Amino acid sequence: MEQSIEKINEKANYCLSCKTKMCMKGCPLENNITEFIKCVKEKKYEEAYKVLCKTTVLQPICGRVCPHKSQCEGACVRGIKGESVHIGELEAFVGDMAIEKGYEIEKFTSLKKNEKIAIIGGGPAGITAAANLARNGYNVTIFEKYNKLGGILRHGIPKFRLDERVLDKQIEKILNLGIQVKYNSILGKDIALKDLQNNFDAIFLAFGANVSSKMNIEGEELDGVYGGNELLEFENHPDYTGKNVAVIGGGNVAMDASRIIKRLGAKSVKVIYRRSEQWMPAEKKEIEDAKKEGIEFLFQNNIVKIIGNKNVEKIECIKTNLVKKEGEAREVPVDIEGSNYMMDMDYVVMAVGSRTEKELVESLGVELTKRGNIQIDEKYMTSEKGVFAGGDLSGTKATVAWASRSGREASNNIIEYLEKK
Repeated sequence: MEQSIEKINEKANYCLSCKTKMCMKGCPLENNITEFIKCVKEKKYEEAYKVLCKTTVLQPICGRVCPHKSQCEGACVRGIKGESVHIGELEAFVGDMAIEKGYEIEKFTSLKKNEKIAIIGGGPAGITAAANLARNGYNVTIFEKYNKLGGILRHGIPKFRLDERVLDKQIEKILNLGIQVKYNSILGKDIALKDLQNNFDAIFLAFGANVSSKMNIEGEELDGVYGGNELLEFENHPDYTGKNVAVIGGGNVAMDASRIIKRLGAKSVKVIYRRSEQWMPAEKKEIEDAKKEGIEFLFQNNIVKIIGNKNVEKIECIKTNLVKKEGEAREVPVDIEGSNYMMDMDYVVMAVGSRTEKELVESLGVELTKRGNIQIDEKYMTSEKGVFAGGDLSGTKATVAWASRSGREASNNIIEYLEKK
């Protein structure tokens, strides 16, 4: 266990056990937070785990990597006049205790159904959906392109934020529900959607949207320009030793990439973000940790050009003002004319968002949104009957908890669909 029982009890007792559960409303998964913490207070740790298992199967993971300050802890009543309850740490503690003590994820039924469901992608949406379906007695097979499950949890979150051993043990616990996995199975190459439709009663597409978006600025094609998502997924880093690196963006991908690059020996790492710090979508803790590790932040700055012959040599940036515009929820960054300046740079990492793999989603023959995500209805079904989609692929908010909720809700709708067939 990462924390002593005494420390955990102290943090649990700080919770007021509010009748109006604002923390629960702030949690994308709607975990019954006050109830599980009440169990921790009473040292009923298995009961605490059972409470959490009603809504999530990713307790030790969400407890570590969720942006708690903008979700459950951000809604905590104690945070109004002081410090919020450390909900994430308490959830991680319970999840770790479950691994250590061998608490099992309870099934909702002992009856075994005949229907078979295929899940494409073993990230948080996929494994949550698989767990929920297996707990309800269905035959589930996950098709995973790598030789291990986890998706963004394994290939997008640095190991210093999420210990791979914790991830492996939690996935093992989920698979023990009776879930089958076909590893090294790539949709569109090793498996085809039409074949799956012929062999399964329902399909859930959950293979994510992990292609880095581009800014379409001059010089973006030069050697030395990388996508943040790809760097995190494939870990195919250049030698940063003694080099200057610019990371463009303000989300958690930008924070994770910048911290990894600094740890790999970069001379300087500058995060360039066109808005002010208060508007950064990254978790505040991740921003503070990056600062402590020597990452430099250039707020209200934007990159306009990357310069070099074959490789990156310099970047041109411009300063911005934030202007309130009618109809906009937040202030809009506007370039300050004549404020352009140059910086010597060896590498540039684009972390300005992600998108779906265009060729793959277009090949599936399902309807897409204007943004290129898979179009789903209120029941998470695509334009193909019996084919559902969720997570980043359908445009879900890009956090682990939201992806997991998407998988849970989609699987409930799959159950409804199968029961009506």
